[in-house]
Amino acid sequence: MQIVSYNVNGIRSAMGKGLLNWMESRKADVYCFQETKASREQVDLTPFELFGYRSYWVSAEKKGYSGVAIFSKHEPQNVQYGFGVPEYDTEGRWVSADFGDLTVASVYIPSGSSGEVRQEYKMQWLAFFSNFIHELKQKKKHLIICGDYNICHRPIDIHDPVGNKNSSGFLPEEREWMSTFMESGFTDTFRHINGDIQHQYSWWTFRAGARGKNKGWRIDYCMTDENLKPRISDAGIEPGVMHSDHCPVWVEVK
Repeated sequence: MQIVSYNVNGIRSAMGKGLLNWMESRKADVYCFQETKASREQVDLTPFELFGYRSYWVSAEKKGYSGVAIFSKHEPQNVQYGFGVPEYDTEGRWVSADFGDLTVASVYIPSGSSGEVRQEYKMQWLAFFSNFIHELKQKKKHLIICGDYNICHRPIDIHDPVGNKNSSGFLPEEREWMSTFMESGFTDTFRHINGDIQHQYSWWTFRAGARGKNKGWRIDYCMTDENLKPRISDAGIEPGVMHSDHCPVWVEVK
């Protein structure tokens, strides 16, 4: 099964830039989208359905904000929409689907870049998320948690680690959270397959021609539980795909 994760920064905008044709040529089994910025009712799903994709959406209460979705060629046995906790479900940041012994999730972790209030919320959210995943691991055989984590884990994951040492997304406490999360039993599939390859990013600011200069951040991940590690056959990043300020990341599991 090949799973692609992609922060599309507005699914309707991405569709206008050729997202559908790319999906059809890419032919992944599952697409995990983040920042859809739309409800299911606002998108013409007919073309996706003609390509054979069913879709499962969670939208934010605020219009044109956040939102996650899973598009799949396989019908899941079960879908979980949101966390089941109202205070964390208003922003539309979690949807998961069960395919046999695999639970595939699309998650959009908050950004703290707009200021101290949102950074504090982000850290509270991360603490909640850790507990949520711990409980989920007790119920599900295998987890594949794909999405925009809004955190660069290591200096190798960001173009300027020194200049960004005080930037949200690369703060010591965020990176420590990521280390703890992985130590709890998760594999960064890109690094598992590709080792310490450099200059591999998944997001670039729109400012100052950052993408053309490859001044980016690797903040999008496909994480799998440790027991799935022997079944990871490949993983990568596709920086040449340009429907968004992010690019797709993907994993293939046997």
